[in-house]
Amino acid sequence: MAVQVPLWHHYLQAIRSRAAARAQDYQRAEDVLLTVLERVHARDPRFLVDYSRDLEAAQFALRSSDGPVVVEVPLRVDAEALRSEELGAAEPGDGPASCRLGVPRGGAGLEPWVTDDVFTASSSSSPDGCGHIAPGKVLRLLRDLLVAAIVHCRLHGLVAPGALNADSLREEELHLSLLVSGGWRAIRFHVLPVVRRKHRVPALEGALRVPGFPEGSLKRIVGQEVALVPASAQLWRVSTDYLLTRLLGALGTLPGHRLDSLSILDRINQESWRDGGQSPGLTFDHLKTVLLWASALFPAPEDWAELQGAVYRLLVVLLCCLATQRLPHFLHPGRDLLRGAGLDLGALYLRVERFASQPEAALRIHATHLGPSPPPRIDHGVKALLQLPASDPAYWATAYFDVLLDKFQVFHIQDQDRVAAMQSIFRKTKTVGGEAS
Repeated sequence: MAVQVPLWHHYLQAIRSRAAARAQDYQRAEDVLLTVLERVHARDPRFLVDYSRDLEAAQFALRSSDGPVVVEVPLRVDAEALRSEELGAAEPGDGPASCRLGVPRGGAGLEPWVTDDVFTASSSSSPDGCGHIAPGKVLRLLRDLLVAAIVHCRLHGLVAPGALNADSLREEELHLSLLVSGGWRAIRFHVLPVVRRKHRVPALEGALRVPGFPEGSLKRIVGQEVALVPASAQLWRVSTDYLLTRLLGALGTLPGHRLDSLSILDRINQESWRDGGQSPGLTFDHLKTVLLWASALFPAPEDWAELQGAVYRLLVVLLCCLATQRLPHFLHPGRDLLRGAGLDLGALYLRVERFASQPEAALRIHATHLGPSPPPRIDHGVKALLQLPASDPAYWATAYFDVLLDKFQVFHIQDQDRVAAMQSIFRKTKTVGGEAS
């Protein structure tokens, strides 16, 4: 154990040493994109520029992986004057319901939103509505505006040659993709038109009851407007990305190693589990969801006081999700984030389990860290224990995950009530099998 503790901190220091450069690259790339979006706004004032992106920049600096970054372009519309016509989720577990944004007849100030480039007239004879804002049309208009803005910025020297690659704007997606150079690193931005409005979303309100998060911060987050983003050519849906990013930011205000543990696992995922980013695998958003669940399941400050133990809080949740082949969305638990991802979850589980059992080899970053590895922390029989929540959701609880921490030799909690709860559920798991118990 005397060798293991420094390794974790050396590895974290290596990640942190790159964070400043990543933040600078992100800032440069974002400045290029904002310059283009300012020109979009100048050509069509219905599209606004959102400059309040400090949390997105901080989140990017946490990462080693280079997945796309979402940039929201708010629409300049009195959202409260629009009629939200909910159509319901496609099926249970699909997340927020889809809706139309209807424009009432004679709505004051809504004249710019009944033009053919963004508006679809109603096919019915409804007396209180004349049609709705069509996200498909809004996306096409925004794409054309981006192309024109990029040409303008290049001709007038507002962006450096080669700073923008707009080839992917031709793709038919529910977002607009731009590759922007921020120094030596190219960053892909997914640009989304959004309508921000007050919208009752039970999942967001339920976040107030989640332990492990600063209560005051949660109230402020849930009280904000939500973003409606394109769900299809005619429908919008509530996006929870905004809230989840702010929940992550709220965790960063707490003492301990919550965000450090996320940074470490994202780097391990990129370098070891995805072969330097060459193989398909988990994304940063997957791992962020794991951290949010771990923070709720381990709300006590002492769970996050020690770096190695903090990382294992995420590992036990991640291993359980891979063993059961299900990662529930944090705000919509009926929605499985692993479904449809096209991943070989069995092979991925083995890689994560191998790291959790003997992490030292993956943590060594230079010759001074060479040395014999301690014996494996667990045997392969632990997989049966990890699969219990698939048969009984009651196992998705702190006491069950405390049992797993004890298996990995990182349960050092002194609270007697929690120890007793862990021992009680441990006795229930002994029927799983000799190796797992």
